[in-house]
Formats: sequence, C-alpha cells, structure tokens
Amino acid sequence: MLPSELLRRLDLGLEGDLPHLEEALTHPSFSNEQRGGRRVDNQRLEFLGDAVLGLCVTELLMERFPGAREGELSMMRSALVNTDALAAWARGIELGAALRVGRGAEVAGERDQTNVLADAAEALVAALYLDRGFESARALSRKIVASPLAQLASGSMLGRDAKSELQERVQARGAASPRYRLMGTEGPDHDRAFLVAVEVDGRVIGTGRGRSKKLAEQAAARAALVACAAPEPRAASDERAPGEAPEGALEGRGAPPASGVASDQSVNDQGPNR
Repeated sequence: MLPSELLRRLDLGLEGDLPHLEEALTHPSFSNEQRGGRRVDNQRLEFLGDAVLGLCVTELLMERFPGAREGELSMMRSALVNTDALAAWARGIELGAALRVGRGAEVAGERDQTNVLADAAEALVAALYLDRGFESARALSRKIVASPLAQLASGSMLGRDAKSELQERVQARGAASPRYRLMGTEGPDHDRAFLVAVEVDGRVIGTGRGRSKKLAEQAAARAALVACAAPEPRAASDERAPGEAPEGALEGRGAPPASGVASDQSVNDQGPNR
C-alpha cells in the first residue's frame, strides 16, 4: 500500500509532504539491508511517539472521566495504548501493508507481528507530531483509541474479564472467592441502575454501578482491582504489623467511588472534546 493511500484511510485531512512519514514506515530490517547512504528506521520515532501518544490519551481520559482517580486513569491508559491494542488498530487500517521491511523479515512474516505494528503506530504519531504539530498528533491518537474507548465508555471491560482476574488474584492469596452483593437500585424503571459490592471474607473491597447486575458486578471487580494495585501509603503513626493491609483498603477506601469508572453510566462523555 502506498503512503498516500494510508493517509487517505487515516482521514485526517493531511495535505502536502510529510518528511518523516517514510521513516515512520521503515522497519529496522529494511534499513539494515541497505548499502551506503543514511540508514534510518522507525525506532527513534517510536520512542517519541510513545510519549506523545501517552500524553494525548492521558489528556483525553482526564476530560472524559473527571471523576476518575490516578490509579484508575493509569489502568485505563494501559488498556488503551498497550502493544496489543495498538496492533489491533494498525491491522484495522492495514498499516502493515505500508511498511518497508527487509527480505528476510518479509519471509518470516514480521510485517504482521504485533510488536512491529505497535511500533509503527507510535512512529506514525511521532511523524505527524514533527511534521504537522501537536493537533494532528492528537487527532490521530484519538482515532487510535476510539474503538476501545467506546467500549470503556459503554461499561464493557477492556481486555480480560475483570471478575475472572479478581477471582484469580484473590484465590492466589489463599482467600475465599469474591462474593457479589446487590446493595440496591436507583433511578426510574426505564433508566434503572444497580449498585453492587464485592466482598472477600466478609469485607467490601470494591463497589460498582451499572445498568444491569452483570455490568455492576464487572464495575465492582474493576474497582477492587484498582484498589489492590494502588495501596495507600503507611502513616507515621500507623502501628500495624509489617505486611498487614490498611484497614481502609480492606473496606474499599481505595476503590473508585460510584461516580468514577466503577459506574457504566458515569463513563459516558462528561467533558467537552477538543
């Protein structure tokens, strides 16, 4: 696929030359096979693109989820811009067909490898940043995460099932399986929301809210995973024995409130898009 066709598929309204585009589409295997001249590949651009993409997605999450906490935002960003997610987007626009790869890499099928595609996606973001400025890089970044972000905003779990992940983590620590308890409902019949708490050994470790019991349970599991991943610092006056969990964490104090990502309703658009 020609670079011009790739730009058409990106639908960013780009015109004129993009000096860094060829570099962004050049795999190291191609440059290594060239004799003489300046050998360039997309690895330096990938390094820059990783930072630019991370900034753009962080900015997007901050405006879309104003009630989310730091640990929660970090988990969402990781879900949106990890290697698999970037490669999935790259396959969707057939980015691999536009890459310049070496003969050996072509035979080995590296053009469609997950890490190769993810690197190329980040390099492409960097190319737009350098040649067209931050606004173009931001526009591309938002296109890259549009599909998984829509899943997140609808209350769907990104990647692995949250309840399964929580159960494995809890059981690995020798505790009983998590139990989900319906705390109540709110709202009219046509817009009913369910409130669910997830408990381990009788203690609440996360709460969630959703348009169905299933979605509320997933939200509660996500909240518990965030709480487990972000323990609170120990205070100077804390006299707990080493290794003992903070009481607040056991009661779910570290979990996001119902107004955060734990709610599938609260993750709808909550701020103006740029």
